[in-house]
Amino acid sequence: MHIGIVGLGRMGMNMARRLKAGGHTVVAFNDTADKVKEAVQEGMTGAYSLKELAGALKKPRLVWLMIPAGSPVDKAIEGLEECLEEGDIIVDGGNSFYKDAIRRSEVLSKRNIHFLDIGVSGGIWGLKEGYCLMAGGDRAVCDGIEPVLKTLAPPEGYLYCGPSGAGHFVKMVHNGIEYGMMEAYGEGFELLKASRYGGSVDFADVARLWGRGSVVRSWLLELLESALRKDRDLSSIKGYVEDSGEGRWTVQEAVETGVAMPVITESLFRRFRSRQTDSFTEKVLAALRNEFGGHAVKTEKK
Repeated sequence: MHIGIVGLGRMGMNMARRLKAGGHTVVAFNDTADKVKEAVQEGMTGAYSLKELAGALKKPRLVWLMIPAGSPVDKAIEGLEECLEEGDIIVDGGNSFYKDAIRRSEVLSKRNIHFLDIGVSGGIWGLKEGYCLMAGGDRAVCDGIEPVLKTLAPPEGYLYCGPSGAGHFVKMVHNGIEYGMMEAYGEGFELLKASRYGGSVDFADVARLWGRGSVVRSWLLELLESALRKDRDLSSIKGYVEDSGEGRWTVQEAVETGVAMPVITESLFRRFRSRQTDSFTEKVLAALRNEFGGHAVKTEKK
């Protein structure tokens, strides 16, 4: 198939490479020319504008977006609307909010341009291992691009999840679960490190052991083993953890639907806490203990 990839970051570029290796014709566009030139050097067709990208694709055109959620996606879609025609397809493969996918689908349908929201998981390993794909939108349109999905995904690695928004909703929940799993691993290994056995237990060996038949085995555990092999105490890494939006959306959805999600919610809040070097909450706690019980406080040096 012919496919245009918009966004050649860590995920987008590797997806383009996997598609090219799978025999597809890839037209690549990025807002920085150096990435486009890199794609051209690897045998893809380069495009230096959305108009040029649309002109290089066979009809019906298929354009796959791999760009940051929010206004960048809306801006790209607005630009593509000027270049695309009835029957063309836009896929948003980024981590967009599912309600935005519903809105975009409704807007584009008025021009008979198809829109699919396809959540993508696989990270930097997707080029080799394949990407897990969660698709939402019109079933017939999704079935029509199946050759692309089969190339990107490992065996049984893609699923049609339902109408517009379903793909990104399932991906949102996936990422919320990921937050909780990562937090649990972090807490468990912190307890190991703080214990009387922290100096003798090889953390990487424990991660490897648990990946061999244990009920807590996972790919995340394999990645943790890799990190611990490089740096046993992770001393080169600062414990500052960002969040890219999906965890927040998951918790917001839980509040709106009345679903109890204490583990995922706490894992999100823990990330917020990681960015504070001296929390005002802890200052309040220390001050109150001093006020009601005369407990000593540590004062800031002026």
